[in-house]
Amino acid sequence: MKPVPEHRPSVRTFSFRDDGSIPNHHSLPVLLYPSAVSGPGRMEPLFASNGWGNTWTNGVFSYHHYHSNAHEALGVVRGSAKLQLGGEQGEIVEVQAGDVIVLPAGTGHKKLQASADFLVSGGYPGGMDYNIRTGKPGERPRVLEEIRLVPMPVSDPVFGREGPLLTLWDQTEGVK
Repeated sequence: MKPVPEHRPSVRTFSFRDDGSIPNHHSLPVLLYPSAVSGPGRMEPLFASNGWGNTWTNGVFSYHHYHSNAHEALGVVRGSAKLQLGGEQGEIVEVQAGDVIVLPAGTGHKKLQASADFLVSGGYPGGMDYNIRTGKPGERPRVLEEIRLVPMPVSDPVFGREGPLLTLWDQTEGVK
């Protein structure tokens, strides 16, 4: 049985500037959908059904990292955690089962603490492959160009072609 997205969730947005180590995205905000999915144990099939493939289920690294070549959806399958988004000076957010975070390419993220049962599923628009970058000086300027070239998703990982991502990211594209 496919997990069921709740009615349109409230969406929290977060925007981060390049901190010199973690580039973040120059125009697209992070989206957090609190309690977006009932039946969160099947996040991978939900993401895949909405065109977000190359899915996996595991945890979040406990060091700052980002993906310069893909946007990423993270759905909390079980447990809870405190994550830091945007790098060392970024925002600390608390997430729990059913929450979904959509990270634009370049956005730093790190697990600060988590319940023993914390588990997330990840997915990428169109099933894109992803890299792992940590903000080392030698990564620039290549990663800045990679981030710029990542295409816009054609669907929201939770709500498909009717999802808030399409509206929220469309409104911000071109804002620098």
